[in-house]
Formats: sequence, C-alpha cells, structure tokens
Amino acid sequence: MSAPHIRRARSEDEEPLRRLDRATWSPLHAVSPPPGPDEPFFRPHSGPGDHLVAELDGAVVGYVRLGLPTELASNAHVRQIRGLAVADAARGQGAGRALVRAAVEEARRLGARRVTLRVLGHNTAARGLYESEGFVVEGVQPEEFHLDGAYVDDVLMGRSLTAPDGRAGEPAPDGPALTR
Repeated sequence: MSAPHIRRARSEDEEPLRRLDRATWSPLHAVSPPPGPDEPFFRPHSGPGDHLVAELDGAVVGYVRLGLPTELASNAHVRQIRGLAVADAARGQGAGRALVRAAVEEARRLGARRVTLRVLGHNTAARGLYESEGFVVEGVQPEEFHLDGAYVDDVLMGRSLTAPDGRAGEPAPDGPALTR
C-alpha cells in the first residue's frame, strides 16, 4: 500500500472529482442535496486553485476545498476547510489525514493565522480526525440542520496557525510537500 500523494487540483480533475463527490455524498456530512449527474464540480467561486487532491497509485481518491470563510477584508486572515471527501475504497489509508495536513500547510503558506471548519455533530469520524490534527470545538449550533429525519448540530472547529507570541507559526516538519 502506497502513501497518498497530495497535489494541487487541475482542470482535468473535473470528472474524477465530480464522480467522487457523487459517490461520497451522504447526509452524514452533507447539508445540501446530492449533486446532480451533470452538475459541475468546479464553480466560479471554487475552482481548481481552491482544491487539493489525494492520489493513491495514480487515481484521485480524495479532495479538500480550502477557501475564505467570508468575502470581508477583515476576515482575510482566516482560511476555511469548505469540503473534504475520501473515496470509500481509500478510507483508512491516510488520505483524509494527509489532506487535512496539506490544507493547514496551504493556509499557512497563504499567510492565514487560523483555519476553521464546520462539521455535523453526528460525523464522529471526521470530528475525531480534525481533533487529532489540532482543531478544537469553538462552538455548537444545536439542531441547526434537519437531515434524513433527524435534527443535527453544526459544530464549529478551528485551529490557530500562530505561535503563542502571535507570530506566524512555522510549517510542520512532517507537513506534506505539494506538487503542481
């Protein structure tokens, strides 16, 4: 079993990522309806430059979408994980962890001071992954969504990228190297 290779998304990843998005959609982690068969993966506000992909043995098996939480200049020092998916066949092989680490390093490279995300309360696997990578619960919106017949909490998590003295933190020594 090879380690996941993380790289920046390219426009030619459109179809594999679209298939992956459809295959991994679940009310466990999605608040929007399932993507339609002709719905594009990349959008004007979320193109290849906003995505990192994981490959195993040359096949795209996951992605993370990193963006700004708002369009406000006063919030530009924060990056937000706005989507993460890993193919079922690739689970347990380190792709999700590698993608989270790569997103953190990309945010740091972009000069961010924080990385935030939102995760559904019942998605314990994702919450455990994020917590193991230094994210902490910063808030909970109880019963924020009604999904699959149940009310679900929206959990807000974050991680500082600054050192205790307020300076930008150094990249982690084991952080993934990105390729283009």
